[in-house]
Amino acid sequence: MSRIGKRPIPIPAKVSITIDGQDVQVKGPKGELSRTLPAGVVVVQEGDTVLVNRKNDSRLARERHGLCRTLVANMVEGVANGYQKRLEIQGIGYRAQVQGRNLNLSLGYSHPVVFEPPTGIEFAVENNTNVIVSGIDKELVGNMAARVRASRPPEPYKGKGVRYAGEQIRRKAGKSGKK
Repeated sequence: MSRIGKRPIPIPAKVSITIDGQDVQVKGPKGELSRTLPAGVVVVQEGDTVLVNRKNDSRLARERHGLCRTLVANMVEGVANGYQKRLEIQGIGYRAQVQGRNLNLSLGYSHPVVFEPPTGIEFAVENNTNVIVSGIDKELVGNMAARVRASRPPEPYKGKGVRYAGEQIRRKAGKSGKK
């Protein structure tokens, strides 16, 4: 049995969940999310907890058991509290600003890099160098943060670029002069 899959998912008081076959819909104070789970798993609500069980012990059902439990738990957490990823911009002249809903980055290119957020994602900027990507869908928040980081990944010599908050960059020594 999957160690992750057999753990029950507690439902906070302000969150409601609707299960219709393989379709799971979660509503909370931050919004609502829905997802169709793959075949091989069954979602059951018992009081203020949700259990994800396998239909059988086939390899496919065992593989999806823990995944589906985590997906439902992330939906419950997202509509209750939301998710956010923090990014830091390092480099001389590198900065970020929010214009309307869009994120506008100056990263040393000849043009500004503009990100238009999908629905459910919001950008915030602190001190022109700290970007916060927030939303209720964990997958969408992580993907958007990864796309922003990929616009100028940190380089190993000076460490310039966009990195996750707290991310350690392996530094290289660079060229040494003639002896």
